[in-house]
Amino acid sequence: MDFTMGGDRTLFAETLRDILDDACTPDAVRASWDHPSGAVDGLWETLADTGVLGLAVPEDHGGLGMGEVDQVLLLEELGRAACPDPVAEHSAVAVPLLRDLASSAIQEEWLGRAADGSAVLTAGSPAGGSDRTLVLVGDRADLVVLVVDGAVHAVPASAVDGQCRESVDGSRRLAEVAVETSDDTLVSADPAAVAALWDRGAWAAAAQAVGVAQRLLDLTVAYVAEREQFGRPVGVNQAVKHHCSNVAIAIEFARPMVQTAAWALATGRAPDGTLPGGDGQRAVGDVGPSTVASMAKALASDAVDLACRSALQCHGAIGYTIEYDLQLWLKRGWALSASWGDARRHRRRVAEGLGLMRP
Repeated sequence: MDFTMGGDRTLFAETLRDILDDACTPDAVRASWDHPSGAVDGLWETLADTGVLGLAVPEDHGGLGMGEVDQVLLLEELGRAACPDPVAEHSAVAVPLLRDLASSAIQEEWLGRAADGSAVLTAGSPAGGSDRTLVLVGDRADLVVLVVDGAVHAVPASAVDGQCRESVDGSRRLAEVAVETSDDTLVSADPAAVAALWDRGAWAAAAQAVGVAQRLLDLTVAYVAEREQFGRPVGVNQAVKHHCSNVAIAIEFARPMVQTAAWALATGRAPDGTLPGGDGQRAVGDVGPSTVASMAKALASDAVDLACRSALQCHGAIGYTIEYDLQLWLKRGWALSASWGDARRHRRRVAEGLGLMRP
């Protein structure tokens, strides 16, 4: 299996980075806190024009017809920029679920609009046994994909009651939603569809978390290289070097696992190899994409948690100030670490997938 993300994939990611560096600046992210919709002005339309929103939409519906492996670097760039718009939920969670599982009527109505950006799609993580769940921009999205009574539904805005809820990250507009479902909104009642929604949400959050962790590390390295104490940069201190090195190691463990999860979601199976299991060694391919996605989310959550703690400590008192840009990535990192399940929850899911414990 080739994990090198060269060629067109890297070029696409570099293009997206340039767009985000220009349009999604720290000042723009701050401004989104007070924006009525929580969006960055003009960014959604730009991402639609460049094909990011319709990357996973089939070509016959006006999209690029690409897959998760093509998308993983883009999700990392969205995290690196702390993008407030629900691009990941739209293009990496909701669209693939509709593409793979929805009826032709739902696909005809929504996939074309998702590709051109005229409709905002979002998705919510399953809330066990409840008909209410927190959904990013759930109060203003045109279509909400979520689990209701053990089935996946795609519910239009007219049947969604969204109440805004406060988030640790002011640029993430969360809404607690209650929905009215019907046969027309049903995507799939198969338990595998619920797992697929959870897998994609966890993977998308993990990829963004890696981008946030990398940005925090870059900011920290730059800061300790220029901040002087007793006539020399604080970065020359061994303890500071250890903090940065530990974060770099955590990122380098998480990033390949997130890319592996992208491949597993695209192919419906894990790559070849072995992992410890209940009967000694078992093939990774036997555990399925859900286990791989949970591995990725657990490692990414750990990495971004460590990046947040280390960045805050290495920046000293300035790291605690809301005026300093660091807080934008700290808050996004904390939010993504918990979104779609924290590390502890996903480790339990991995153990269940490997047969080490009962569900």
